[in-house]
Amino acid sequence: MSEKRNVKKLRYDILLIAVLLVISAVWVMITVFSRTEGGKVEVEIEGALVASYSLEENGEYPLNGGTNILVIEDGAAYLTYANCPDKVCVNRGKIRYNGQSIICLPNKLTVTVRAKDGGADIVQ
Repeated sequence: MSEKRNVKKLRYDILLIAVLLVISAVWVMITVFSRTEGGKVEVEIEGALVASYSLEENGEYPLNGGTNILVIEDGAAYLTYANCPDKVCVNRGKIRYNGQSIICLPNKLTVTVRAKDGGADIVQ
């Protein structure tokens, strides 16, 4: 009797895992196929907007008194330098889609991609 009960539990466990995998796959497909490229990056320091740069113009910008260096190249933005100890923001890589951001907690810096024409942002 207990063996039948265990088999039934195993079936439900497998069914639950399968359903969760399908839901996860659908969520990933929706996020990947619905994202749009941004048009600018906004730089905030301690929550205050201090700069906005177009992703269409290549450039290198020192931020926060030189504690971080932002590079915009080929429609993507990334940090090449940060004086913080962990360098998580530098290792974040390039961002180009609406809602993507780079955050440097020690320097209280946030770089966020925004829409080209003030359209709705999609957080990812």
